[in-house]
Amino acid sequence: MVLPQSVSNAEKPWTEQEVARLGEYAELNIPPCVIGIKLGRPEIAVQQKATEAGITLQPAHRPPYGG
Repeated sequence: MVLPQSVSNAEKPWTEQEVARLGEYAELNIPPCVIGIKLGRPEIAVQQKATEAGITLQPAHRPPYGG
């Protein structure tokens, strides 16, 4: 069974490169759901890893991409 791209890495441990990309996406104010698609992870996993890594994700009600 092939997993959708948005969760293709769901069961795999996070790599240092993925955590770095998570931080970069967060700085660009990209919403967690979009970050999840880009990293192949569920949105909840993105939120949990951001919290563990001390990365602040913008609140969902703020306009994305610095707008």
